[in-house]
Amino acid sequence: MERQRSFSFKPSRLLVFSFTIFSSILFLSTFTTWLTNYAPSIHQQIHLHFNTSSSSTSTTNTSSSSSSSSSDVGDGDSVALPPLFVHSLTKNFTVSDAKISALIDNRLARTQKSFSGSKSEPVRHHVGASNVNFTAMREYETSPERVPSNEQKKIVALDGNTQVPFLKKIEQKGVEGCDLTKGYWVFDESYALYSKYSCPFIDEGFDCVGNGRLDREYSKWRWQPKDCDIPRFNATKMLELIRGKRLVFVGDSINRNQWESMLCMLLGGIKDPSRVYETRGRKITKEKGNYSFRFLDYQCTVEYYVSHFLVHESKARIGQKRRPTLRIDAIDHGSSRWRGADVLVFNTAHWWSHYKTKAGIYYYQEGNLVHPQLNVSTAFRKALTTWSSWVDKHINHRKTRVFFRSSAPSHFSGGDWNSGGHCTEATLPLNETLLSTTYPEKNMIVEQIIKQMKTPVTLLNITSLSAYRIDGHPSIYGRKTRSSRIQDCSHWCLPGVPDTWNELLYFHLQSR
Repeated sequence: MERQRSFSFKPSRLLVFSFTIFSSILFLSTFTTWLTNYAPSIHQQIHLHFNTSSSSTSTTNTSSSSSSSSSDVGDGDSVALPPLFVHSLTKNFTVSDAKISALIDNRLARTQKSFSGSKSEPVRHHVGASNVNFTAMREYETSPERVPSNEQKKIVALDGNTQVPFLKKIEQKGVEGCDLTKGYWVFDESYALYSKYSCPFIDEGFDCVGNGRLDREYSKWRWQPKDCDIPRFNATKMLELIRGKRLVFVGDSINRNQWESMLCMLLGGIKDPSRVYETRGRKITKEKGNYSFRFLDYQCTVEYYVSHFLVHESKARIGQKRRPTLRIDAIDHGSSRWRGADVLVFNTAHWWSHYKTKAGIYYYQEGNLVHPQLNVSTAFRKALTTWSSWVDKHINHRKTRVFFRSSAPSHFSGGDWNSGGHCTEATLPLNETLLSTTYPEKNMIVEQIIKQMKTPVTLLNITSLSAYRIDGHPSIYGRKTRSSRIQDCSHWCLPGVPDTWNELLYFHLQSR
């Protein structure tokens, strides 16, 4: 019978086995401790540095009579990319000092492809920034997958020849102390805020699409201040701000431009457009200057009163004839309609550039005196002093918020408004290197007058940001019967630049 083998450890084997088990436990414990303490501080970061040199050169607009055009990515065009260095994972980009969230995930090949451009996507023009480096600078902890779908908007920040898709940052940068006048225009596919077909309030002079303009890019630029974000216009919130109130625009046809824009923007918050109507049944035209639209669901009115100069346009006997004069010492006779408003938006500047006002020969009147000649700046200051005195006397600042909108620039090339000036070639905003750095004297006068008033007045300064937008005027599309000899480079297409003015107004009303 076969003997059974006994199972036993030799001392040497037991020692080796015990040492192996102990070493393994010690190693696992040490590694686990190190991983627990060190891993939370590890942020995989991706440091992306793209040098966007391209064989194609974008053509910028000029303020001279030469035509402007935009370049498209051709079959042979591409963006040269240096090697991609992977250091960490972050989801925030800094683009010329404007931090915008970007979708960066493990599909880097797809992202790199979008950066290099495609044949079907046009190259856009970025206004206001000169640097073309995109650098990931800090961690953005919210992953794109967690971003609500309604927050995801394709935003294109454009610089040189590069087109980059971005996701809009969820949390906006603070606006306290931010200069809203300093920034740049960003091409944003989520604009315009309305269309010609959704708004019946656009009159013929501003209806560029209805008058045959084919390009739409002029309506898709969003103003981006350098140091903060302004809220996107929300029609429902704006209507709540003016519920039961009167929002009144007073001024020239540029203010009518802004007023029509506001009507169109507010209509987006109304379920039944038939519950918005002009109280006297008037249709908006250039011939009739006073309108009051009631929004029944919010029991508010949005009104416009024409007043080219804010002071009284009169007549006086000069020699044997009665001639038009401007009473720079008397407020416009329609001022009684402005009283009682909850929000007042004034402007004047456009008509002070016409021949009669510039020459000032037997035109300006004070009392019974018609000045043989008076400098336009002196007359403008006197008229604004008359306006400011009326505001201080008749406006209750506890009830009424008062705004004064600065002058809107014109972009005539090759002549003035009445001498063949044109802007029809412009399809993109101006590059900042082509902008005039001269601040209008009329704006300085307005600022000086406002500082001397008892009533708080907010200056809605839109001059500098609008100066880029040579592409935003009706040009030959200000009427259905087009003529290259008659161009409008003063007013603005709707939708368009005045929508941004109203976004700034909306921001100020929210900030109170």
